[in-house]
Amino acid sequence: MLLYISTMKAVNTLHKNIFLFVILVILYVSLVLTHLQASPYGAGVYNADVPYGGETSLAITTGGNVSIQLTPTEAGTLGTASNDVTVTSTDVVGYKLYISSLTSSNMTNGAATIPASANVTPASLANNTWGYNTDASANFVGSTTTETLIKDAPGPYSSGDVTTVTYGVKVDQGKPAGNYTTTVVYTAVPQTQ
Repeated sequence: MLLYISTMKAVNTLHKNIFLFVILVILYVSLVLTHLQASPYGAGVYNADVPYGGETSLAITTGGNVSIQLTPTEAGTLGTASNDVTVTSTDVVGYKLYISSLTSSNMTNGAATIPASANVTPASLANNTWGYNTDASANFVGSTTTETLIKDAPGPYSSGDVTTVTYGVKVDQGKPAGNYTTTVVYTAVPQTQ
């Protein structure tokens, strides 16, 4: 996912418009094997979506680009937008969904940055930080370059299982105008037991 913020200063005013543009890029779906086998005997739901001994499948998609437009205030303005991540799996044991920042959790605009929130548990964003949540609340955690589990889903999802990821950015008037970007990765992994 590429986070993109565009800021512009209005002529003869202190107010800026900040545009957060999130391009979700699925870099990869991490698979344990090149093709998956059905769960071991006795694990999961017998003959649920894949006959015993058959191959299972796992796929991941997103809802596309997300954009946030906000006008910062001196005290800070929070903007949010959501994206749906859909995992389709015939694995009877289920899957795990992870999120991480690719190389840096900072959103950058030249030398200017908006760092990921320092929140390790959901909480309000501090000014000039960004984060995500999966409960659509006003509380966020910061992204890191380490994969973080955001969903542990049991059972097959042959019709797809949707996880809504909400992104938030809180910016005050102290941030310079420009485009701020970072890359976020979703990884879906089949469960084996």
